[in-house]
Amino acid sequence: MFRNYFIIAIRHLRRNLNYATLNIIGLTLSIAACLIIFLITRNELTFDTYHRKADRTYRVTMNALDFNPSVSLAIAPAMRSAFPELENVSQYWHRYDGLVKVGNERYMEKDYSFADGSFTNIFDYEWLSGNPQTALSAPNTVVLTESVAHRYFGNQNALGKTFQLDNRYLLTVTGVIKDLPPNTSTTFGFLASFATVEKEMKDAMSEFYAIVGANTFVVVPPHYDIKKIESRLPGFIKQNWGAAIAAEAKLLMQPLNEVHFDQRYIQSTTTSRNTYRALIAIAIFIIVTACINFINLATAQAMKRARETSVRKVLGAHRFQLIRQFLGETSVLVLTTVVLGLGIAYLALPQVASWLDVHIGIAQLNQPLVYVLLAALTLIIILLAGLYPAFVQSSFQPAVSLKSTTGQSSRGLTLRKSLVFVQFLVSQVLIIGTLVVAKQMDFFKNQDLGFNKEAVISFGIPDGTKREVLEQQLKENTGIKEMSFSTGAPSYNQNFAPFSCPERGITKDDVVELKFVDEHFMKMFDMKMLAGEGITPAIRKDSVPRVVVNEALIRKLGIARPEDALGLIITQGRGKLEIKGVVKDFQSESKHKEKRPCILFNNPRAFNTISVRLYPQHMPATIARIEKGWSALFPDDLFAYEFLDDHIAAMYKQEQKLYTAYRLFSGLAIIIGCLGLYGLVAFAAVQRNKEIGIRKVLGASIPDIVVLFGKEFMLLIALAFLVATPLSYYLMYNWLGNFAYHISLSAGIFIVAIVTSVLIAAVTIAHQSIKAALSSPLKSLRTE
Repeated sequence: MFRNYFIIAIRHLRRNLNYATLNIIGLTLSIAACLIIFLITRNELTFDTYHRKADRTYRVTMNALDFNPSVSLAIAPAMRSAFPELENVSQYWHRYDGLVKVGNERYMEKDYSFADGSFTNIFDYEWLSGNPQTALSAPNTVVLTESVAHRYFGNQNALGKTFQLDNRYLLTVTGVIKDLPPNTSTTFGFLASFATVEKEMKDAMSEFYAIVGANTFVVVPPHYDIKKIESRLPGFIKQNWGAAIAAEAKLLMQPLNEVHFDQRYIQSTTTSRNTYRALIAIAIFIIVTACINFINLATAQAMKRARETSVRKVLGAHRFQLIRQFLGETSVLVLTTVVLGLGIAYLALPQVASWLDVHIGIAQLNQPLVYVLLAALTLIIILLAGLYPAFVQSSFQPAVSLKSTTGQSSRGLTLRKSLVFVQFLVSQVLIIGTLVVAKQMDFFKNQDLGFNKEAVISFGIPDGTKREVLEQQLKENTGIKEMSFSTGAPSYNQNFAPFSCPERGITKDDVVELKFVDEHFMKMFDMKMLAGEGITPAIRKDSVPRVVVNEALIRKLGIARPEDALGLIITQGRGKLEIKGVVKDFQSESKHKEKRPCILFNNPRAFNTISVRLYPQHMPATIARIEKGWSALFPDDLFAYEFLDDHIAAMYKQEQKLYTAYRLFSGLAIIIGCLGLYGLVAFAAVQRNKEIGIRKVLGASIPDIVVLFGKEFMLLIALAFLVATPLSYYLMYNWLGNFAYHISLSAGIFIVAIVTSVLIAAVTIAHQSIKAALSSPLKSLRTE
């Protein structure tokens, strides 16, 4: 019996090749898209969960002037003493770049960290060599990842080998681990023992506010209530650092699985879970759209099979047998698309991963969970797409069907119109969402930053005593237009400090960003002065330093006019500063956050970076000359530079991923919807062949026939738009709320969406409707 069902299914699909092709293409693309989206979202939403103790691991953070992911190095030893019930307490200090010398080779390592011996008891890594219990216990020891070990030592056994870090530390390799998975928050190329730097960090290991960028991780016992520790933290601060600090600062216990998603913290590269929930929603839309296509085409095809079904019933077939047969046909088609979809996913995954800048490979398609998902998708699609058409086709009455060559159920027409309405609704929501994300990305990239970022590169100064020599050398480079020494270009924010101004009612410390810049900084970056003077060449001795502040700071002081801030004395840390100028606000952080108060002043001893603006012509040659001169001055170091616009673009990496994903998968959902619409119009043309012939004989023109086909679909588009507009507004308004600065949801976005929907539908309908209108009425009227 099942063999017979299979043969009938193959014959039916072969006879109705257009119907089968449209469904196979739609379902294949939807399955491939769902597999890829599943891998992307699973990778992102499972950050740090692969560690065995992940559910019991917390990062200790601070909330004082701001939410800070880092705490003082004094916290970890004090917590070990005050909370003996903690299973583990570890310090982790991430560094962004360091010079590595291996023999005669030099490398600029962009990602490495220091950690104590407890770190490897908290986080699980696959050890290829070395003892995880002792590898980081002694000074000057280091654990390498597999790829870094291969880069430094080739195919040799790295264990016991040595290399130099930052011309200061001679490190011995005591372990090699597998490369870290992409979904980890604690990233490093190698992990040096914290004992290596412990002595020189003594001063930072006593004061509560001596924050150098280190993290503290703790593990609580199984089934432990974290609130027991959280309730004791204020007393812990008071006991160790006094009541004054306890009154203004809090320590927080941040769950490890929230580190990648918690966007409250300064200098953190996090992402919102909603980004990936939106992708999951798109995957559901894609599958639903493909299933709608199947149902629409299958119920339309049912009219052609009415006689076949009725004959089978007359010959004794039961309804359940017919349902099984029709579900069998659906199963053959769906299983075909599952195989094809898996193949397309294999081929497309590397390219999609590159577009979205995510670290997933085709090997992840071989995981058991993927096959479970495929099995679930197969079953869901068969039930969603096949069950209703099977019931419709098996419900025909022989007495009616055998004496009627056509005839359509009004119930079937209503269902198909409802499903097409859902398709248009989904398409318009996706179009509006994509337009909003596109406009927000354009806002990020092209709106006024408050400074000029074009053709600027920044690089470090390893030795401040050679700054003047370097400056003279760069002045002789004809490819350089301007230069400035500082602690970083305007979009680099590294220094935060407390400030107050009792005169203006700010008696408690608030947070301010500090930028140490020279007298050329503001002119080079085209920063606009609103009042007073810019930065002067040097700070006057034996007087209150005179500084420039931004608009955000004077707003914090409650001053409306920039001129009124001139001459005001503010307290920063333990010193006094006099405001001598006010500069227009500039974007030093991403637009996720509001512009924070900022102080700029000249402090040459703090300069560690130089920024240069290049002439557009011969940039590579200019940079090569800079590198040659720089390397001659600092032979023990490695030259590394960064374009300012690249640095700014990196701030919006997550949004760029979302935008690319929206364009890719939303476009795919719309294409699948168009395939179904095309099939429906084609079938309607066949069903109404005789009607069209009569209309043409009675004088109907080609435009009249096209309008006949298009008007009911255009009505559905209009109804879908009425529902999609408030729904899209709500969804995108909430998404834009994640940014301190964002676009407004103007009517233009929604007008573009409805026009786009109409054009897509018109193009889809046009081919078949024009083809039907051009057909000869003689042929359609003589065959019935």
